[in-house]
Amino acid sequence: MSGAPDPLLQIKSLVAGYGQVEVLHGIDIDIAPRSITALIGANGAGKTTLMRALAGLSPARAGSVRFEGREITDSPAHARVDGGIVLVPEGRMVFTLLTVEQNLRLGGIAPRARVGIDARMETVFEKFPRLRERRRQLAGSMSGGEQQMLAIGRGLMARPQVILLDEPSLGLAPIMVKQLFATIDGLRRDGFTVLLAEQNSRRALEIADYAYVVKNGRIELAGSGAELSRSENVRRAFLGH
Repeated sequence: MSGAPDPLLQIKSLVAGYGQVEVLHGIDIDIAPRSITALIGANGAGKTTLMRALAGLSPARAGSVRFEGREITDSPAHARVDGGIVLVPEGRMVFTLLTVEQNLRLGGIAPRARVGIDARMETVFEKFPRLRERRRQLAGSMSGGEQQMLAIGRGLMARPQVILLDEPSLGLAPIMVKQLFATIDGLRRDGFTVLLAEQNSRRALEIADYAYVVKNGRIELAGSGAELSRSENVRRAFLGH
């Protein structure tokens, strides 16, 4: 990424896993500010483990994570949220027995997010008009696509700088997938930095400024979204030709 601005989020030689199992074996990634960086790879490649490690939910065993030039490798998850790193998890994980509005307010619970919470909710409703319509509806009664809107909206309520999106299109109908990727593209235009872990490799590479192929807990390939779309190895493995 020569000539690129200094990374907003920088991962060096990161090792992480669960219990006795090491999943990530020395990951190196640079994430530029106000960009979309995509992680593509098969199930079990380590994408979700990486996202959890960056969110502070899976401790690093070695290596470093730096945010805005500061070391945050050992920072707890709540401190990362309050610092501006927010995970929108795989499976959406909305609070099904709470209303849309209650879910959104919980997204703004971190100290940095409490100022201006009502104005921020209005901004979320402008971005996702369906959530305004359903603001008093229980989240569990909504469709998968609506729940994904809510999960992203809840993340935005935390005033993030970096949004970690883990498999956001999983289980969504094709029309919702199209809307979702338009929304993610819009996040970059709004000034957010996005790290996108996604099995829909074609869509992810179409909108990515830069992308990494994760295989068996290691970075296999890296390049711009356009470069990886043209790579024969990537096309055969992930794009179906």
